[in-house]
Amino acid sequence: MTDPAPEAEAADHHDRTPDEPHDGPRDDGDSGIPTEGDDLGTPGPPLDHRAPFYVGFVGGLGALVAIWVGLHVQAVGSTLMLVVVALFLAAGLNPAVEFFQRHGMRRSVAVLTVIFLFLVALALFIVAIAPVIADQVTALSKNVPQWLDEVQHNRDIQRLDDQYDIIDKVKDYVAKGDLVGTVFGGAVGVGLAVLGALLNGFIIIVLTLYFLSSLDKVKGALVSLVPASRRDRVSKIGDRVLHGVGGYVSGAFIVAVCAGISSLVFLFVAGLGQYAVALAFVVALLDVIPMIGATIGAVIVSLIAFATDWKIGVACVIFYVLYQQIENYVIYPRVMSKSVDVPGAVTVIAALVGAALFGVVGALMAIPTAAALLMIVREVWIRRQDER
Repeated sequence: MTDPAPEAEAADHHDRTPDEPHDGPRDDGDSGIPTEGDDLGTPGPPLDHRAPFYVGFVGGLGALVAIWVGLHVQAVGSTLMLVVVALFLAAGLNPAVEFFQRHGMRRSVAVLTVIFLFLVALALFIVAIAPVIADQVTALSKNVPQWLDEVQHNRDIQRLDDQYDIIDKVKDYVAKGDLVGTVFGGAVGVGLAVLGALLNGFIIIVLTLYFLSSLDKVKGALVSLVPASRRDRVSKIGDRVLHGVGGYVSGAFIVAVCAGISSLVFLFVAGLGQYAVALAFVVALLDVIPMIGATIGAVIVSLIAFATDWKIGVACVIFYVLYQQIENYVIYPRVMSKSVDVPGAVTVIAALVGAALFGVVGALMAIPTAAALLMIVREVWIRRQDER
């Protein structure tokens, strides 16, 4: 007869639940090491998350991590700014891609078409317009001493000049280039500044084209980070934010082009044709800056016109006063009516805060950023409050 003890012991082993205690630890062979399923004692209570030591320790670690992240973000702040500018430009070119898509093009073909047109426009500007602007800027700098001589005949200015010798110093700076050297730190500093600007421009162009071609993938990757139950709503809100930002960027470009073309035509008619292209480009470039850009451009053009002929100066003042009213009440509302909806007070505050934090770039991105935040607050926060 066989011994039934082994069968009984095996049955007892299979019937026992994992949590059921047993007599002493089981040995794995002769090693004496407890194996899985052994009784390791009763777990203690969880840590009290409200205990002073726990709160202080975890809070201190969080503060250290936040400081570490902040220092590293500050170290790469200039690079992040290039990325943000490229994202805004990609959002500004995206409406053109969507336009071609609505006319039967696939997304990839539409992106290639917009990229090609963008590069062609950039090349035409560099080849055709940039040399003209450079020549006219050179002509302007050559005429500055003559204008200063004419200004010197004013009695009040002559009295100040006799006391402080201002005009002669300005003439020396303009003639010898000491002003540029003082601002940029000499010839080496000028070269480095120009090289840095060209490099940043190249990086922005490359990143813009990359973001434009992979915009759908970037949106999909960001949406996948939220819970599945909220992805549809987050995707729709993100599309609306992207549409608003893109509409503002493209609209600002259209408004600036209108200002530049209007100034170009007026300057040729008024008799400043020798500086028309350069001054129109300055007006268009400054018109992109919210609130004060158009005024600064008008003041620059008017001062140069007064230095040439006071009659032309008066005509410039009248023209820009009238044009800014048309731009503010006709052109801008029509162009921006479907892109951003920001109250006037918020626009002013956003532009001031953006300029204080990030300079001109911050002022440029302030309005679309404020519009996006307002839209998110309306769709998420206010709607949630209304449901309570």
